[in-house]
Amino acid sequence: MRSTHLAIGEIVRPQGIRGEVKLRPITCDLSRFEGLETAYLKRGDAFEPIRLTVNRIAPDAVFLNVDGVGDRTAAERLRGEMVYVDRAHAVELDEDSTFICDLIGLRGRATDGRDLGALKDVLQPGGNDVYVFRGPLGEVLVPALKSVVARVDLDAGEILFDAQRLDEVAVFDED
Repeated sequence: MRSTHLAIGEIVRPQGIRGEVKLRPITCDLSRFEGLETAYLKRGDAFEPIRLTVNRIAPDAVFLNVDGVGDRTAAERLRGEMVYVDRAHAVELDEDSTFICDLIGLRGRATDGRDLGALKDVLQPGGNDVYVFRGPLGEVLVPALKSVVARVDLDAGEILFDAQRLDEVAVFDED
């Protein structure tokens, strides 16, 4: 099941004495923070809305204030909190892109029927993403190349790979 909210960053520490916090973004598009006024914190299984003010955006951080957090002590209580947006306010993706959180857990299968197991992680070393599957073949690392990925079917819960290209580029566990 697809999550209703998407994580966009983690509050890593207070910044100064007036309640500002430093957020480590986990989104590729930092412009998504421009004009952002409402986000969410996860409380159990529920998402609690928060009002915020984005003060400045750096290449590796976003500095913001959360309404009701006016000093360093209150800001310290937010350390480690993940900040989310609902899907209605998520960035728009092009038709060939999918949010990583929607891919995690999908089954990998080759066109020749081989089962790669479940997608456990997506590595982003630069260039192409790398899918990490764990299943009957052990750990399998597959570069997310258009020539390898035949189809991503979120409704069916599956990523289908071209078997020939998979054998050429995937790294299979040697156990």
